Amino acid sequence: MWATRSGFSWRLLLFSCVFLESLSQDFVGQTQFICTSVPKDVDICAATLQNSVPGEDLKTTVMQLRETVLQQKETIINQKETIRELTSKLARCESQSGGVDAGDARPGGRRKEPGTKNTMGDVSRGPAETLTQLSKTLQSLKQRLENLEQFSRSNNSMQTNSLKDLLQSKIDDLEKQVLSRVNSIEEGKPGLRNETEQRGKVESTLTSLHQRITDLEKGQRENRPLDKFQLTFPLRTNYMYAKVKKSLPEMYALTVCMWLKSNASPGVGTPFSYAVPGQANELVLIEWGNNPMEILINDKVAKLPFLINDGKWHHICVTWTTRDGVWEAYQDGVKRGSGENLAPYHPIKPQGLLILGQEQDTYGGGFDATQAFVGDLANFHIWDRKLSVGEIYNLATCSSKAQVGNVFAWMETSLDIYGGASKWTFEACRQLN
Repeated sequence: MWATRSGFSWRLLLFSCVFLESLSQDFVGQTQFICTSVPKDVDICAATLQNSVPGEDLKTTVMQLRETVLQQKETIINQKETIRELTSKLARCESQSGGVDAGDARPGGRRKEPGTKNTMGDVSRGPAETLTQLSKTLQSLKQRLENLEQFSRSNNSMQTNSLKDLLQSKIDDLEKQVLSRVNSIEEGKPGLRNETEQRGKVESTLTSLHQRITDLEKGQRENRPLDKFQLTFPLRTNYMYAKVKKSLPEMYALTVCMWLKSNASPGVGTPFSYAVPGQANELVLIEWGNNPMEILINDKVAKLPFLINDGKWHHICVTWTTRDGVWEAYQDGVKRGSGENLAPYHPIKPQGLLILGQEQDTYGGGFDATQAFVGDLANFHIWDRKLSVGEIYNLATCSSKAQVGNVFAWMETSLDIYGGASKWTFEACRQLN
């Protein structure tokens, strides 16, 4: 009797193993067979189905994962197609705009990615805009020559008069070239095919003139204090700038002040930018395109309520403290706005590079002509503390009580000038006094 029952139990066990083996064939990959003895008084089908439930759950999970992977793969393919289409459109736009380097194209942004190419060309312009820019530049040169005339009359220098006459003659020739190009535009002459080459020659001559006038103005340095000067950036290029010779220390608060004069549109550009290794936007003041002027600290942005592109001198100051990121903005000695949460608890990092007139997209380079400052800049000072309202007012009114920056003070000997940006006597405080 026991032998009969024992044989029956082994037959049930063998049947269960065979049944589970057939179920395992539904799965892909390696399989594992589990043999389970089933008592004789338990229904074999019910016991088998009960043991197969976990396997069904696993199969369902695998199918769901497969479906998810396929969906993600389809999404990636669609994104790749979109990227290819956008890249193609961008290439066509660049070829139509005169071969602008792909690294300089930044749709909707103010900054390029690190490692992009630093082109040394001028911003692309059409004939009409070029003529307007050249006219402004010629006017700037004339104004500087008038200053030199006054200086030469007071010093009766034959050498100064001779150089002035030579420069005036070259400016007259340039004006004739501009007039000739205006006539060509109006009459639609074929000569416009050489517009790019002609523009290059004219602007090369202008750069040479800027350098000659700068050399001539050097003779005035002995007759003025080293801080009574201004920097002039007459063209929107990516090669005119000034580099501060020393770096900034670590700062937990700051005040930066300066005089600006510009009528550039849209946007006056970048009066200054401070970059450190690993962060090109450690401290930047910029007005780019149709955006309001902004200050960036550690790539965090605050919009400033400044209106300065009217061709007049304006004094601006921005104060900031790392505690809660509180900032204040002053124009012409009057507080115009304030805010907080601008890079809170982030100190300004030391050992960086301070550039006047250009926005750095990489440490010490990556200049973009569309973001360059156009106009005049003077009395640029930096403090490692928040100035009081009275101290800022003294600066804006050119008071004898006005202080100089304890981190950076405006001195000719503190700057290196590049690309034809020029230095000459500062006039704003002279007009106020």
